[in-house]
Amino acid sequence: MMNIEQRVDSLVKLGLYLKDTNLLVHDPIIAKASQDNPWFSQNNIRLSLEAISQEFLSASAIRNLIDKYRLDDNVIPKTIGLVLAGNIPLVGFHDVLCSYLVGHKTKVKLSDKDKVLLPYFIQIIQQSYPEIENHIEFVERLSDFDAVIATGSDNTARIFEDYFKHYPHIIRYNRNAVAVLSGDETDELLQLLADDIFAYFGLGCRNVSKLYLPKDYPLEKLFKAFESYEDIINHHKYRSNYDYNVALYLLNKELFFQNNFVLLRPSEDIPSRIGSIHYEYYDDKNSLISKLMADSDKIQCIVSNENLDSLDIVPLGQAQHPQMDTFADGVDTIQFLLSLP
Repeated sequence: MMNIEQRVDSLVKLGLYLKDTNLLVHDPIIAKASQDNPWFSQNNIRLSLEAISQEFLSASAIRNLIDKYRLDDNVIPKTIGLVLAGNIPLVGFHDVLCSYLVGHKTKVKLSDKDKVLLPYFIQIIQQSYPEIENHIEFVERLSDFDAVIATGSDNTARIFEDYFKHYPHIIRYNRNAVAVLSGDETDELLQLLADDIFAYFGLGCRNVSKLYLPKDYPLEKLFKAFESYEDIINHHKYRSNYDYNVALYLLNKELFFQNNFVLLRPSEDIPSRIGSIHYEYYDDKNSLISKLMADSDKIQCIVSNENLDSLDIVPLGQAQHPQMDTFADGVDTIQFLLSLP
C-alpha cells in the first residue's frame, strides 16, 4: 500500500496534468466521453476538470485537509464500496479522493453514464505509482466491502438504504441548489448566477433550480443576464427537454415566462425540470430563512451575496466550485471514513 506522502504526490501530479490546456484538444478520451454521453459536452468536461484541479488537487488544498483531520499512515485500511452517480462529469471524484487520502481500499461501481473519465485519470496516476491498483478497483458489482457511499435519485437511494442497511453507509438523495436575491445585484453578479444555473445544463446537484426573489422583482432583468447562455438551446438533448416543458406547461395551462432557451415558472417546489427554473417571491427575510431551514434536506447549497444569518452561503458564481472540505449533503465524508469500526 502507498504511504500518505505517495498518495499526496500522486494527486498533486494528477492536478498538474489536468491543468494542461491542450488536454481537451489532443486527448481522444475527452471525445470518447462526449460521444458516450451527449450531456458531457467538451465544455462541461472542461468545467469539471478545472474545478477538480483548482479546488481538490492543489498541494495546499490537500495539505490543509490532511492537517484538518490529522491524516497519517495509522488508519487501519478498510474496503469502501462507492456507487457513483453520472449526472455530470466526474461527479464522484471527491468520494474516491477522500477514501484514497484516508488510506482505505476503494471498490468503485461507475455509473453507466460516466465510465470513461475516472478510470482514465487513475491510469495516469498509475504510470508513476503502479501501487494505486491496491487502493482503487473498478467493479461491475460491489462485494466484500466494509462500508458504502452511494449516490442516486430519490427512488434509487431508497433502494440503497434497504440494500446496504447492514453496513455503515452514506446514502445520498436528490438535492438542488437555490439562490436568494436581494434585488440589488449588479448585472455582473446576475451573470455569475447564470453560471450557477446553466453549467452542466443544470444537471448537477449544485445547480440552482429555484430562485427566491424580492416582491415585484422584474423577471426581464434575469432574462437579460441569462443571454450569455442562449447557445445552450443548440444542444439537441437540452432543446428536446425545453420544447417538452413548453408543451407540458401549455397543456396544463400553467403560468410561465420564457425566452428562447429557458422557462421561469412560479412554484414552491425546489427541483425544476431541465430548461426551466422555479421562482418564488418573498416579503420578509426572516421568514425566508425559516423556510430554507425547514427545507434543508432538499437543498445542496444556498447561493447568494446576502447575509442570511446562520445559513451557510455560497457566493454567486461559485456553486460549481466546492472546496475540498465541502461535503455533499453536509455529511462529513472524511469523518465517516475515519470512524469506521
